[in-house]
Amino acid sequence: MTIEREVQRQLAVIRRGVVEIIPEEDLADKLRRSLEQGTPLKVKLGLDPTAPDIHLGHTVVLEKLRQFQELGHVVQLVIGDFTGRIGDPTDKSETRRQLSPEQVQANAQTYQEQVFKVVDPERTEVRFNSEWLSPLQFADVVRLAATMTVARMLERDDFRKRFNMGEPISIHEFFYPLMQAYDSVALKTDVELGGTDQTFNLLAGRTLQRDFGMAPQVAVTMPLIEGLDGVKKMSKSLGNYIGVSEPAREIYGKAMSIPDALMLRWFELLTSVSDDELRRMRDDLASGALHPRDAKMRLAHTLAARFASPPEADAAQGEFVRVFQNHALPDEMPEHELSAAPIGIVPLLVGARLAPSNSEARRLIAGGGVRIDGVVVADSQLDVAPRHGMVVQVGKRRFLRLSVR
Repeated sequence: MTIEREVQRQLAVIRRGVVEIIPEEDLADKLRRSLEQGTPLKVKLGLDPTAPDIHLGHTVVLEKLRQFQELGHVVQLVIGDFTGRIGDPTDKSETRRQLSPEQVQANAQTYQEQVFKVVDPERTEVRFNSEWLSPLQFADVVRLAATMTVARMLERDDFRKRFNMGEPISIHEFFYPLMQAYDSVALKTDVELGGTDQTFNLLAGRTLQRDFGMAPQVAVTMPLIEGLDGVKKMSKSLGNYIGVSEPAREIYGKAMSIPDALMLRWFELLTSVSDDELRRMRDDLASGALHPRDAKMRLAHTLAARFASPPEADAAQGEFVRVFQNHALPDEMPEHELSAAPIGIVPLLVGARLAPSNSEARRLIAGGGVRIDGVVVADSQLDVAPRHGMVVQVGKRRFLRLSVR
């Protein structure tokens, strides 16, 4: 295969699922030089460990990193232990609380364990940006600040909105994109990946590298994937997420709950299914040759196998079929101990943590989402006489067995 054909092959792989490559002609040139010189590209992802866990939304970018690795390139995984003390102000309406170094380090360790469920640790360089940011002198910081104007900073949507609304913006927040950009200078990065909400920061890396006399990196932006509701961005705060460290049963069950219209997008962004196979699935779903339930079961099994294990995915699928298709009860379910005294259904649901509040418990009952021993509860005023072994079900996937003391 000629170098030019290999460049085009790699570009085709990299383009899959991306929103934008800025600029694509620079990426083609970098791939060409990489092949001519036999030197892999340095492909960077920065992670600020401001929370201990990651969800499938984060793995959209990780999946693209894995593809770069399979093409022979090296991933630079930058743990923002220094920038994480500030916190990325992106999409925030107020100044973020700064984390302690201990919190950042604990979160960073968890992040690494979870990231390596997707990317190959053998082709990953893990670096902490305190390595080059901590030694900077104040004169160095002033030089960094001189590369960016206030007007340019206010081009960021979040900063502009806060400024226009009269909300305070701390000076240190302006340093976040500069420090992230300096990561690319320190590591001589060729390509940097991020979500579309990170475009400003990625382009700041190009600007700073050019100011330091380096070839500017290429920015590759990935979409922000929709969560379980199929509408809003996957987010822990919205509760529409699948965590990569959740049990296989939870991953499988949550994946089965997504809207049918979201399936192919998740296959494209979260799995290694080929483009040809994706086209066949799309055609078969449209013609009726493939049932949406069967396609979704394949997706759910793939995700559970990747983030838990294949045997656990098999068990989760077996239980799903038995419980939801054959209408049997799950083998295992949590227990909740009560006295034998009658209790209202609403306080029962809240006390057993099957509903977060009385109003939500009543909403679930009104929607027909609560069953006791398989019988739908229609009255939110119902008094329940607890019986040992009684099964309370909320929605399709949550079961609880009562025990009476």
